[in-house]
Order: sequence, then C-alpha cells, then structure tokens
Amino acid sequence: MKNLLTLVSFTCFTIFGYSQNAKETMVDYEKRNPIYDYSESQLNNTDTIPGFQTATNKLKITGIIYESDGVTPAKDAILFIEQADETGDYQIRENNNKRFMSHRGWVKTNANGEYTFYTFVPGAAISPVTFPRRKGLKKILPTIKENNKPEYYLNAFLFDNDPLLTKACRKRLKRKGIDSILKPTKQGDILVVNKDIVLEENTLALNK
Repeated sequence: MKNLLTLVSFTCFTIFGYSQNAKETMVDYEKRNPIYDYSESQLNNTDTIPGFQTATNKLKITGIIYESDGVTPAKDAILFIEQADETGDYQIRENNNKRFMSHRGWVKTNANGEYTFYTFVPGAAISPVTFPRRKGLKKILPTIKENNKPEYYLNAFLFDNDPLLTKACRKRLKRKGIDSILKPTKQGDILVVNKDIVLEENTLALNK
C-alpha cells in the first residue's frame, strides 16, 4: 500500500567545468525522491494542494507529528503528500525527464510538531495492473523526512467511507497494526480530520 512517483526542473550549462557537474546533478535530480524538490526556505507547517479551491469535497488534514517515543513533538519534520484528482486521475506531468503528480504539497512542522494540509478527497484511481481495469481505493500517498535522516514512505491514507475498503482489508490493516484510515467529519463546507503521526524508531542518521 506504499506508493510513489517523481518531480521538476533544472538548467543546462555550456561551459565544460559546469556541464559535468550539472550532468551529475541532473541525474540525481531525476532519481531523487520528490520530497526534496521543494525549497526548505519556503516551507511552513501549512500547505494547500493544487485544486483545493475548486474541489467539491474539500478536506483539511491536520495533526501532530511525534518523535518515535510517541510523546515528543517532532520539530522541522517534512511531510509530503501526493494524490489523484477528484476523478481518480493522477495527472502525471513531466519536466526535464522527471515525472510528478500535479496534486501534491509539502509541510514542515513547527516547534509543536503541528502540520495542516488543505486538499480534497481524491477519486478512486484506476488500477493499471488489472484487466479489465478497475478502480481501486481512494488514497493519499505520504512521504516523511525528519532532521538528518533519510525519507521513507508512510502507509497510504485511506477513507473510512470508501465502499472499496472491504472488511477483509480493514482486518488486514488492523492485524498489521496499521492505522491509516481517515474518518473526516463535515465542518461547514469542508471535511476535517485529525491525523497524528509517530516517526519510526529505526531510521538511520545521514552523514553530515
């Protein structure tokens, strides 16, 4: 249930001393996780996903990200999400040989570990590995990164009222200790859900 794709742009240089370095950087850029394709200097603990303003089922996801002890707020943790549009189309774009989803966003937690996304409930995506092709679960795909540690994927956020989220699927999630089902409630013209996240304990520190 863990998923991912990729992201955005770079410029070519004509001077050899630059071009060799640029080529290596370009390769790294094409392969790296999309969580890195946003300037940290512009990040804060709130972001709005493209398409939110015109969406029918607007959704606010808010919560606290905790350290692995489940108690200490994780400051400056980066959470990246990507998703399909309301029809289930992932709307894949490409720039400089790198593919990415149009509907995506980044947040960086504040000192209290808090974050908020303004997005919408995605449509049921069509599974590319089934024939005849059939729609799958509605899901939001999250990736997380804490200070000086590598990024990793979280289990996809699912929706409690999704008719394709069967009893068997719910039982499997429960058996594996996976708590990723969102249960939004209507508040005015927007759905709101709280989703706290506890960081994994066994991620390795990056070399400085």
